[in-house]
Amino acid sequence: MQNTALNILKTGNNVFITGSAGTGKTYLLNQFTFYLKSRKIIPTIVAPTGIAASHLQGQTIHSFFSLGIRDTIDDYYIESLLQKKYLQTRFSKLKILIIDEISMVSPEMFSAMDKILRAFKKNDTPFGGVQTILSGDFFQLPPISKIAKDKRFAWQSSSWKELELKTCYLEEKFRQDDNVLISILDEIRSGNVSSNSYDILNSRHHKDLDIDFTPTKLYTHNIDVDRINNDELSKIKNPAHLFKYKSEGTAKNIEKIFKSSLVLEEITLKKDAVVMFIKNNHEQGYINGTTGVVVDFDKETGLPIVKTSYGSLIKLGLEDWSIENDNGNIVAKVSQIPLKLAWAITIHKSQGMTLDSAEIDLSKTFEVGQGYVALSRIKNIDGLRLMGLNDTALTVDPLILHIDDRIKAASQKTRDEISALLSENLEKIFDSYIQSIDGITDISKIKEQETILKSEKKIVAKSATPTYIQTKELIESCSSIAELAEKRGMSKGTIIKHLSILKEQETDINLDKFMPDVATLDLINDAVTKIKEKNNKDDFSEDGKPRLKPIFEALNAKVQYDDIRIALC
Repeated sequence: MQNTALNILKTGNNVFITGSAGTGKTYLLNQFTFYLKSRKIIPTIVAPTGIAASHLQGQTIHSFFSLGIRDTIDDYYIESLLQKKYLQTRFSKLKILIIDEISMVSPEMFSAMDKILRAFKKNDTPFGGVQTILSGDFFQLPPISKIAKDKRFAWQSSSWKELELKTCYLEEKFRQDDNVLISILDEIRSGNVSSNSYDILNSRHHKDLDIDFTPTKLYTHNIDVDRINNDELSKIKNPAHLFKYKSEGTAKNIEKIFKSSLVLEEITLKKDAVVMFIKNNHEQGYINGTTGVVVDFDKETGLPIVKTSYGSLIKLGLEDWSIENDNGNIVAKVSQIPLKLAWAITIHKSQGMTLDSAEIDLSKTFEVGQGYVALSRIKNIDGLRLMGLNDTALTVDPLILHIDDRIKAASQKTRDEISALLSENLEKIFDSYIQSIDGITDISKIKEQETILKSEKKIVAKSATPTYIQTKELIESCSSIAELAEKRGMSKGTIIKHLSILKEQETDINLDKFMPDVATLDLINDAVTKIKEKNNKDDFSEDGKPRLKPIFEALNAKVQYDDIRIALC
């Protein structure tokens, strides 16, 4: 049960959390994260893909471990990483590492993380002595491999064995709310799907769903996803807007960027197009996997304005994708809008999602686990519209079938061990571990911290609420930019940037109380007027707005940059 697993996590042991889809692995990790943060310990959360990382507000393994586009590393590369001060700082702060969607992590990538942490922590124990928590289900999709390998899974790495993991096999289902679907999924996991289950799935073939919205379409191949998205786009009668990438660097390096990321060479959009973000930008309020609809195009920049599925309006700018050499220098860069069409997505991209309904095509299944992942996205069999099945659709990796009983036995052993401990002894173990990683154990201080965390959660409300919206919620209660900055824990410059975005989106928002005095405003206004009269192109940014520096210089440096910024709002 989840509570038993949470107790095991609190002991400081290295832990492997697994269980069938919908057993609440992400929920358990969120509980553990809250427990740690209330004791002033911030865990590091990583995952193999951006969408998977977004479920726990983490980051990709490649990004955090500075792997670039590599899955394997050598001693020379580790030496080059050790020279980077920002990485020294990053890894010195690392106390607890959570790796989500471990089924998609290759043995090579798993070993690379282990080697990097041993080097930075100067500790030759597994993962440099950092408590390591692995979460995932090996019945789901394996790592993508361009060549067939004998070893495909992270558990086949020697680094896995050395971690001496405590296994927690979660059993209670939370996502699915009907026994019919649960039974089918359990049969897929057993490697023995009954004729009755096939009959039930066949009864969902091209079934009309009793819903008033378009269901998410899940397909196995990118070519089908692209075809569906293009077909849906062509049905929209609004004008088309084409966005082509810009780049710097050699053709070979630019090609590497396109191969290792989701960025598109070109994308055509229309008002009302359904889209998905393909880049993390917490400042602007989107992460890799955020969905939304194009509601308009900015009249000045021509770039799209997207209303996200949680109701926020985002005016897009270009994002950069880049690769670095071993010295940390950028050798190639691609700039493009961070969107792709999203009426349909691949099953691979859906891993970790929970859907009320879905149109699923398994007629071209080519990888074990694809059917299991797709079907386990939905809560209820009534939410399924099945477009087709093939012989591979309901199969899972025979190797995983072989080891599943061993994983369950290991879980039973872990449960027996924790059950043998008295509750007072457990609490002592928990506190001892927290103290060993410099956390707090004073109950009154923990309660204070929990109150702060819960209030922050209310402000954030949704996992990817834009930071400028969080600033907006505090405007009424703050009398100055300095007070806003203090409450948000941000610089004044960042707060002014938020106010500028808000003013662009809501022209009637009242920011008068944050403005400099009338005399200063008049000086700034006169300076801007003179700059516009001179019409020197170097004094203006690409969007036609006066740059800060010429205004600052025109005022003989007598007015602060922050006052100029807020006045320009």
